Amino acid sequence: MRPMTPSRTVQTGISLLIALTSVWLAVVPRAEAGTGTDSLPAKSLSVPEVVKKVRPSVVTILTRGVPASPSQPQSGSGSGVIIDESGYILTNNHLVTGVKSMVVGLSTGRLTPGRVVARDFLLDLALVKVNAVDLVPATLSPEPELEIGETVIAIGNPLALKGGSTVTVGVVSALDRSVLTPDSETLYDLIQTDAAINPGNSGGPLVDLSGRVIGINVAIAPSAQAISYAISMEAIYPHIQSMIVRGSIYRPDLGFTPITITPSIMASFGLEGDRGVLALQVDSAKPGAAGGLQNGDIITAVDQHQIFNVGDFWHALLRTGDQPTVQLTLHGKSGPATLQIPKPAQIRATQ
Repeated sequence: MRPMTPSRTVQTGISLLIALTSVWLAVVPRAEAGTGTDSLPAKSLSVPEVVKKVRPSVVTILTRGVPASPSQPQSGSGSGVIIDESGYILTNNHLVTGVKSMVVGLSTGRLTPGRVVARDFLLDLALVKVNAVDLVPATLSPEPELEIGETVIAIGNPLALKGGSTVTVGVVSALDRSVLTPDSETLYDLIQTDAAINPGNSGGPLVDLSGRVIGINVAIAPSAQAISYAISMEAIYPHIQSMIVRGSIYRPDLGFTPITITPSIMASFGLEGDRGVLALQVDSAKPGAAGGLQNGDIITAVDQHQIFNVGDFWHALLRTGDQPTVQLTLHGKSGPATLQIPKPAQIRATQ
């Protein structure tokens, strides 16, 4: 399991671990006619009925990565969920980072090779592709309507146990949580649940009583009782087509590369600031430079919302309202400063 440091919205001192718990589609994942709430089935299935419906879509992902030492190859296991008959599987990026080879275990017991075709570290998502027939895709919930206290079911393969996936049941404990990963990036739009999540559940689905996938299990809080997290499908679904077509999630071009400030980045660039986002490769013809941004500037706030990493930066940028410009607070070469940069049309169009 991977350690996580606390979100600034979570009580300081809680140490989180990433558990190996961890759109519009070109071929739309199986969903009842339409994706609006009017077509959503009632959440009236029993737990056994939900399990019978979803379990065939859950896979085990066995990985072998870059060796930790010549005599100790690094390997691991996690879970994933089939989202398309053609073989696309959604899982966590941290599960497949550094992976050299991968075997996917289907619910039928068959093992088949898999390959990573897309990944995004900010959402901790990856898309794996297998070539197999008779796959059973899960039904996704593009905009899950969740209530605190409603029953949810986590399905995955903790500890790579023989005999197929494991089922645990809990409730939605909270919504819109955020946590900080070991890579110093913030995960947003998380569903908190008390369903038991264990190593190997990473990438497996969190499902409601309609049998629809509402999230992807990603993290646990081992120092607390029954606190687990899943990435909400609402945050995932709009990006699936981009991952299939582009191999990555599309984000507007601001004309510079944002990099999270870490101790190694500070040492490499001789920086004085110890938090925020470093602006590199500033293009003189793009919005950043048009507002006065320079190579080496450190962005510490977006519209007065303090940021610590690239995840914070994009989260703040996409929630800045419909104004045509964005205010950045900088620790620049000449000291603290603020500047306005034009907001890309792609961002304005989504607001």
